Amino acid sequence: MTYSDPEYLTRQYRDASNLNARIALHERFSTNSYGLPRWIFDNFELQEQASILEVGCGPGRLWTENLERLPARWDITLSDVSPGMVAEAETRLGSERSFEFQVADVQELPFEGERFDAVVANHVLHHVPDRERALSEIARVLRPGGTMYAATNGERAHSEMGWMQHLLDPSSPVERYFPTPLAFSLENGAEQLSPWFSEVTLRGYEDALVVTEVRPLVDYLLSGPAADKAERELDADESDRRESELVERLERVMAREGTIHITKDTGLFIASK
Repeated sequence: MTYSDPEYLTRQYRDASNLNARIALHERFSTNSYGLPRWIFDNFELQEQASILEVGCGPGRLWTENLERLPARWDITLSDVSPGMVAEAETRLGSERSFEFQVADVQELPFEGERFDAVVANHVLHHVPDRERALSEIARVLRPGGTMYAATNGERAHSEMGWMQHLLDPSSPVERYFPTPLAFSLENGAEQLSPWFSEVTLRGYEDALVVTEVRPLVDYLLSGPAADKAERELDADESDRRESELVERLERVMAREGTIHITKDTGLFIASK
């Protein structure tokens, strides 16, 4: 399984429940109290009047966390390949004048060329099967001088969760969280962006998780790829047994150490057309 597997993505993102479980862990236990959505917004360098497209918008959290900061003359289109995600974003933001909503695949954007001043891709490009096509589409809909903002993780992110996922799925690697190397990461993203953009820079976001409760961490792990595979391949009794073993192991670590530290390795590519 890869993060761009269409069947996995359909199951994983049919609605925001799995994503919200992961967001909850970060909101409660991140060491950086200045949240990632606020930091990403800080990096926008746009005029008071601007047209913005977000691809893979999810439930719209980037914007709900920054509503009071939006210039009155920004027009923002939120798009996602998942109708469930678009529906949740519209539920949260549909009453706001600045927003439009569109079910759309970044590999085939339904917008005319040179329409937007900025395109935002927040932790989404590693899910895209054909990134070259997606980046071509993003470059097409950007105006000359426009900017793409692409947040993603590095390969070190959440590495301490490797052994935890391994308990749920013994075929997953012990030494890292991601079952396969990320297709778009801090390590390889600039190389992929460079053919489409004249200038690419990377800014890092300093953070970590210091977890003090077992259950939110278990919920995070149960929202991810190892649990997804177990749900499809195992009977209920075996799934419950593996979850129970995970809980017991984490409780022993928590009792011994007091906290569980998890690496975060996140950054933002800023690419100018």
